[in-house]
Amino acid sequence: MLLIRNNTCSIYRLQCLLFFCRKTSKNISISSSTKLNCTLTKFIDSKQYEEALKQFDQQPHLHTDLNIDMAIKACTMLHDYKRGINILQKLSSKSLSNNSIQISLIRFYLECRDVDNAVRLFSSITNKSNYMYTAMFKGLRSNGMNEKIIDLLEEMKIQPNKFTLTLSFHACAQVATARAVKIGQRLLHNLLDNSCNDDILLSAAAHMLSKFCDMVNAERVYKLIKKKNIIMCGGIMQGYIDKKMFEKALNLFEQMNCELDHVAYTMVFNACAKLGGDRAITIGNKLVKELPDNCQSSTTTLNSAIHMFMTFGDIKRAERIFQIISKKDVITYGTMMKGYIQNEMFEKSLDLFEHMNCELDHAMYTIAFNVCAKLGNDRAITIGNKLFNELSDSCKSNKVILTSAMDMFMKFDDIQKAESVFQIIPKKDAITYGAMMKGYIQNEMFEKSLDLFEHMNCEVAHAIYTMVFNACAKLGSDRAITIGNTLFHELPDSCKNNTAILTSAMYMFMKFGDIENAERVFYLIQDKDTIFYGALMNGYNMNDAPEKCLKVFEAMKQHNVVPNENTWTILIGAYSQIAMIRECEYLVSQIPPHILKNQRVQTALIDMWGKCGSVKEAKHVYNLVSEHDTFTYGAMINAFGLNGMGCESITTYRQMPNNLRDDISHISVLNACSHAGLLLEAQAIFNEVSVKTEKITGTMIDCYSRMYLIDEAQKLVDDYEKTNSPSFIMYMSLLSGARNSHNTILSEKIYNRMLSLFPDKKDALMSGMILVSNTYSSLGEDELAYDFRSHHEKKLGTHARVGLSWTDANGEIVKFSAHDRSHSSSLKIQAEIGRMTTELIEHGHQFNSSCITRRLNDGETVESILMGHSEKIAIAFNFIQEPIPEFIQVRKNLRVCFDCHAATKLLAKIRQRDIIIRDANRIHHFQRNGQCSCLDHF
Repeated sequence: MLLIRNNTCSIYRLQCLLFFCRKTSKNISISSSTKLNCTLTKFIDSKQYEEALKQFDQQPHLHTDLNIDMAIKACTMLHDYKRGINILQKLSSKSLSNNSIQISLIRFYLECRDVDNAVRLFSSITNKSNYMYTAMFKGLRSNGMNEKIIDLLEEMKIQPNKFTLTLSFHACAQVATARAVKIGQRLLHNLLDNSCNDDILLSAAAHMLSKFCDMVNAERVYKLIKKKNIIMCGGIMQGYIDKKMFEKALNLFEQMNCELDHVAYTMVFNACAKLGGDRAITIGNKLVKELPDNCQSSTTTLNSAIHMFMTFGDIKRAERIFQIISKKDVITYGTMMKGYIQNEMFEKSLDLFEHMNCELDHAMYTIAFNVCAKLGNDRAITIGNKLFNELSDSCKSNKVILTSAMDMFMKFDDIQKAESVFQIIPKKDAITYGAMMKGYIQNEMFEKSLDLFEHMNCEVAHAIYTMVFNACAKLGSDRAITIGNTLFHELPDSCKNNTAILTSAMYMFMKFGDIENAERVFYLIQDKDTIFYGALMNGYNMNDAPEKCLKVFEAMKQHNVVPNENTWTILIGAYSQIAMIRECEYLVSQIPPHILKNQRVQTALIDMWGKCGSVKEAKHVYNLVSEHDTFTYGAMINAFGLNGMGCESITTYRQMPNNLRDDISHISVLNACSHAGLLLEAQAIFNEVSVKTEKITGTMIDCYSRMYLIDEAQKLVDDYEKTNSPSFIMYMSLLSGARNSHNTILSEKIYNRMLSLFPDKKDALMSGMILVSNTYSSLGEDELAYDFRSHHEKKLGTHARVGLSWTDANGEIVKFSAHDRSHSSSLKIQAEIGRMTTELIEHGHQFNSSCITRRLNDGETVESILMGHSEKIAIAFNFIQEPIPEFIQVRKNLRVCFDCHAATKLLAKIRQRDIIIRDANRIHHFQRNGQCSCLDHF
């Protein structure tokens, strides 16, 4: 019994001991787990994530939800996806439902770019908190998946807190689609309804609105922020810059009362660069002088300062800043090179490129190729080729680099190399095709440009439409007309409001002579600006319809569209075609004084006054020009030449520096010599010209032909054709010389040669046929003249151009054709023609029958036919005006005939009126003494 009692007591003591041991073990375990948590916290706080995970892995028996959560955080910070997944696999279902662990796992997945698992886990959670949304939004934002944030926002069932709202505003700002704008505005509306006063949240909302380009509301929200810091101010400032509201950006900058950081300096420098002008230059200069030391070591800030000074054209200041940058990177060099390019200092840009001591990036290759393309000299060609040949494999697969290389080779006229670059580009897009087409157009290979367009296998970009329309306009062939019309009729709606596309389409139709379709394009445009009006007016000028151009100008005034420098230049061009002094005076009276000081406008005015016969006014404008360039010299030389003032034309040419002389100035002075009979002077100038182009040689041939030196003219033609294709202009000059020499055999010989060389130039050959016919008539061989003309009219299948003349009276421009009786004052005009005929005969005028190239009809006389010429009708119209104008001015579309020239000289003397006639070649000033400025050399 005693033994049983002792055993029982022993068992009880053993049970008590076991219970105590269990309790002690549990307490020891809890204590150890807490200790592990503290250890992990200490390591994570000190960013010793590897050590934290090492401690976690060594004590698996102490793992709790809390230290598992910390281990996942450590994996997240290390981006250690494998270890994180291993930990995840050890989690119980209970642990997986722990909110803290769920948030940590979402962060882990998203930080390790496993978006799918993050979304899957997030979707499985039923009671989502703002903390979960914040973790999800942050992770998606770091993965650039702002659209997904907006998707979740639309599904969100709880009221967002300030953290989720801030992230939501940032997401909407980044996406900025119609959906994002709608959601962002809804969130903001709810926020403002609750009288939010959280500055960070309001700053995010203001930033979002600025990204939406809603600067009015962005300003309103910005004003609600009580304590504005540099980041908040910078967000609004960037919004102004993005919307090109540079003045407002500078206004905000000047109102800021917080310390600037390098980002703010960069933004202000960029705003100053974009704005330009005195205010921007003052602010930019002041800011650079006050730049703190910490910003003077910021390459980004200094790069933006370089860009600003380069935009101001202050090269020296930009260079000084460049020199103080101790560690110049490729961006610094690129900024400097781009600045030199912007200021057209291409050689300096190449110098800098050759002294670079850092590795080239893709952008630098593009800049270097662009510089070489701009220069196009031997040095640039050498550098460009060397650079291309040394391109790395990664660069040879870069579309942007290859496209700029292709453009460079096109500028070098190395078409074959450009084509080979084009071929190696694997995935050609609209930009690639556009660059190649542009190169063909620049090299006047318009057919190749259209060939490439027809083989395009990508969507047509806006720029392509413009290029194709321009190529079609330049060609003007049947194929070009077909392609141009088809492309325009298939134009998508998105292109029908594009200024550049519609302007180029209008230009194309005008070049086709299709005024009706060009006008249709014009009327398609809803908001017509100066550019569109100018394009239409220019088209009318191209099609010899300057009167229509004047009507467009009146329409501009009615719609309060203010003409710019380009519009005035086009208008002046229209008045140059009209060539009436009184009309030109009216135009000049309307041009604003500041426009009259513009050199481009002044050049156009010199040309206009010269073409309407007022050399005095042309010279007056010429003297006002502060610094003469190629164009002003050329305009004045031509003005003198047109008006028979050959010596003055030569004097101006000799005053022109050699480096400014171009083809046009050479042609103008030689033409002046030709019309004034200054052969020796023409020969001297021609011999001085190093590169004798087709037009220069053609003008010299014309000079010889007018002086009856047909052999010398023919020798020039023969020499030219040794290395060039025959020129129609040269043969027309030869033919004109044969006509002046009354040499019918030579005339027919030259004309037959023209028929064989230029069989497709039917309209131009018609002019040649008339010269041959006139040659027969000048010898009294009227039947031969008539037979020759009728035969070749049938052969060519066309008719001679109708002679037209224009004159002005009482502010009205009137047009007459030969034997015109359509005018309301026709009876008075005919009566005046009768009086003129009588006076001419009384003063000894003999009507020149050689100027008639057809048989007389019944009832016709030589006098009646010749007095029916359009210029004589125009002169008669002036003589019936009350009062008769002090001077009479006529413009004719053809050359004035010998009879009209002789009759007008006599009429000027009889009626004591100065008469100015501008024909197809020159201007005749018929003076009251019976002389003409051309001295009968026409």
